[in-house]
Amino acid sequence: MFLQRSAVAVARRVAVTSSPMLRRSIATTAVRRDAVPDQPKIKTLKEIKTDEDLIGPGAAPGTVPTDIEQATGLERLEILGKMEGVDVFDMRPLDASRRGTLEDPIMVRSAGEEQYAGCTGFPADSHNVLWLTMTRERPVTRCTECGNVYKMEYVGPEHVDHHSHNPHNLEAPKTISDYVKPEYR
Repeated sequence: MFLQRSAVAVARRVAVTSSPMLRRSIATTAVRRDAVPDQPKIKTLKEIKTDEDLIGPGAAPGTVPTDIEQATGLERLEILGKMEGVDVFDMRPLDASRRGTLEDPIMVRSAGEEQYAGCTGFPADSHNVLWLTMTRERPVTRCTECGNVYKMEYVGPEHVDHHSHNPHNLEAPKTISDYVKPEYR
């Protein structure tokens, strides 16, 4: 009985290890894994001209998309920039090595109509963060805590063709800078 069971077990092992079906499935799996489907060309940062260029091609059916395949809009623009070594959003901290004055303000680059800057004082971290707002109409602002002066440098398009964010022509809210004499601005 023992000999009969061991003969059956050996026969099963031999049948499994030498099965042509098993060898074929492993070979075709390796070929499928190495096969790369035709991928659409991913545009470079210089080739981006319109909003439609910021839509990813998507993944091939049956695959999981990568970030570059599924990202759209500003996220796609940032990823393409990082691939080429460009910091699209210029995330470097502002110059905190000096005090900004009216004659020599700390410059803040902006591609939008308005920009927020956080002032931590001079020397750095001498007061809590105060958020200052600069606009294209009023590019210079002064921190009420330490007196640092910031100026927005607009680097965006000359004319933006979109609807105004102020549909009823409401007056902008008053800030302390509205009450500063013009000669002190």
